[in-house]
Amino acid sequence: MNNSAGNTIRLLWAGLRALLVLTIVCGVIYPLAVTGVAQGVFPGKANGSEITANGKVVGSELIGQRYDLPLKKGEETAAPDLKWFQPRPSNGLGTNSVNTQYKLILSGATNRSGDNKDLIDWVTAAKAAVVKDNSVPGHPVSPSDVPADAVTSSGSGLDPAISPQYAQIQVRRVAERNHLGVDQVEKLVEQHTDGRILGFVGEPRVNVLQLNIALKELVNGG
Repeated sequence: MNNSAGNTIRLLWAGLRALLVLTIVCGVIYPLAVTGVAQGVFPGKANGSEITANGKVVGSELIGQRYDLPLKKGEETAAPDLKWFQPRPSNGLGTNSVNTQYKLILSGATNRSGDNKDLIDWVTAAKAAVVKDNSVPGHPVSPSDVPADAVTSSGSGLDPAISPQYAQIQVRRVAERNHLGVDQVEKLVEQHTDGRILGFVGEPRVNVLQLNIALKELVNGG
């Protein structure tokens, strides 16, 4: 019995020591080492790819956000503030959608098939809204010109970028709402259009937050 008890104690002590060592190595040393390397090599990305304006953090270049008018009493969702470039939808458009406000905790796709009635209704309503919101006198938007990213969310529902085609559709509306020349706003879009990574990976894209920051500077005479 004494031998058995001694062996059990030794095994428990060995297991405890292994637990302590692994906790220190994996739970303290390794995370600190990775954090230190990340802060030294690419601190901006390690800290969330923050975007600042006038010395204040206004968002992340990796996470989309909405540009809405203040929510009125009785409203469930706020109307978009059309003086700004608008992002793509965030996982649906109706009140039953998964995520309409780019909330990180609700990241994910709607998982609805292409023939799902709710999805069809959302996309149809979204296309009609894009046409209505972005048509200005003398320059109506054709439904056939509305790109897919204007009416559908990304897989995560948090995509910070839109296609150059969607940005271009919004140019005349943004110019009119901010009393700017169309050529001025088109130049902003061109300046904030990123090409394919390495020339062939992905698609050209426009970061909406960075574009709106530049728009605000232009409006304020910056």
